[in-house]
Parts: sequence; structure tokens; C-alpha cells
Amino acid sequence: MKANCENEMLDQEDLKWIAITSTELNSMLQQISRYSDLARQHKGQYNYIEMLAERVEVASKKAQTLFDRVTSSILDRSNPSSATPGLTFSVVRPLSVPEPIAAAIPATSAEKKAPAGFFFDSSATPVEICILNPRGQRELILLIDDDKEISELAGTMLTDQGYRVILAKDGFEALRIYQQIGKEIGLVILDFFLPIMDGDAVFDELRALNPEISVVLSSGFAEQSKLAAMLSLGLRGFIPKPYTSAKLLAQVRSILDSGRDNLA
Repeated sequence: MKANCENEMLDQEDLKWIAITSTELNSMLQQISRYSDLARQHKGQYNYIEMLAERVEVASKKAQTLFDRVTSSILDRSNPSSATPGLTFSVVRPLSVPEPIAAAIPATSAEKKAPAGFFFDSSATPVEICILNPRGQRELILLIDDDKEISELAGTMLTDQGYRVILAKDGFEALRIYQQIGKEIGLVILDFFLPIMDGDAVFDELRALNPEISVVLSSGFAEQSKLAAMLSLGLRGFIPKPYTSAKLLAQVRSILDSGRDNLA
């Protein structure tokens, strides 16, 4: 009898939504935990406090949404006439929290018709983000590599072919860029060995922002077990270093075209 009452409180749609939202919230809490550990280990090297504040703000709003959905469903089903509006789930937030960066959400069917990184208004780009070849007619690519020479060489290869490119020197810079304009980025080229966070950790964080993100790993060497794990989680491919223009451009084009076909 008790089980029947519980089933009446929350229907299958409620339970499915709660499961998805709880998973998203858990992912955010894991990010907060990782950022906290890194902040303690590398004090003063990156603006971890701002990143933590942003994640806490997003997580608190997600928690409030979850609380509102559960309580409204239970109250409506137990006694619709006595439902009390305005219940609030209190979350302690840090002082002086900057404006939150919008969390990535799945694209609508209309948005999916236009491939990411293709139609892009560069005038809307934050001034701190530098786009190489901003008037290029091909997709926007985020290239993450701490080796300046390799990064600039790959950027030149891509911009010469009409791509627009953003260079990031480490995972934290890349994550901040993706949080701001991720929906415009068609492909991420990710080096495996990076300062502070290796490529597999950056890949996890990018997937938390957008589970459908297109990422290709680029490295002279990567542990096969880690590479296999990343491929199983949705990594789109591997480009070995040193770069050759032909291999880089062929792989990039193949992945971008494959992603467009999947959206068709």
C-alpha cells in the first residue's frame, strides 16, 4: 500500500527528470571538488575562486530546480488544494559571486540544423577571446596545446584553409572559452599532456559542459588505456604529432562532416 502511495506522488516522467537532473548536479559537484583540490595544490596560478563560484552558482540553481519539481509534484498529488507556493531550498552561496556563465543545455531541433561553429557572429565574442582568421568561411575550432610553436603551426594550417581558430594554452583557459561560446565551436583539438590538467581530465570537464561535444585528441604519445577510455566516452579521433598538414586537415574535415551528417 505504501509503494502505491509513493508511485502516485511521483509519476514516471517525474522520476526520469529527477534522475537526469540528479546526474547533472552530481557532475557539477564533482567539478567543484576537483577545482577545490587544484586550488589548494596550485595557489595563485589560476583564478580558481572565480571558477568555483561560477560552478557553485550553477549547482545551487540546479538544486533549487530539483527541489521545486519534487515538492510541487508531491504536494499537488497528495492534496492539490493545499499546495503551498513559494517554497525555497536555501543554498549558501559565496559572497561577490560574478555573473554566472550559462550552463550548456541540449540544442533544440531547430538549432541542430545549423552545425556548430559555422554561422558565427564574431562581433558578439568577448574581447578577451582572440579568434584567428575571424572572417573565415569555415567552422570555428578550439585548439588546446601548451607548446606555442606547435599550436601556432597548427593554427596556421587551419586558417590557411578558411577555418577560424582559437588557441588555448591549457585546460582552464579552454574551459572558460567553451563556457562562454561553446555552442559556436565546431571541433576541439586537444593535446594530451597539458599543465595542471592532462587531456583526459580536460575532456571530462568539456563533456560535463556538453555531452555531445566533438573532441579529437592530438599527441605524440598517449597511454593506450587512457586513449581507449576516452574513445569509449565519445572521443572522435586521434591525430598523431608531429603534424602534417594533409593529415591534420583530412582528420578535421572528416570529423566535422561526420558530425554534420549525424545532425541531418
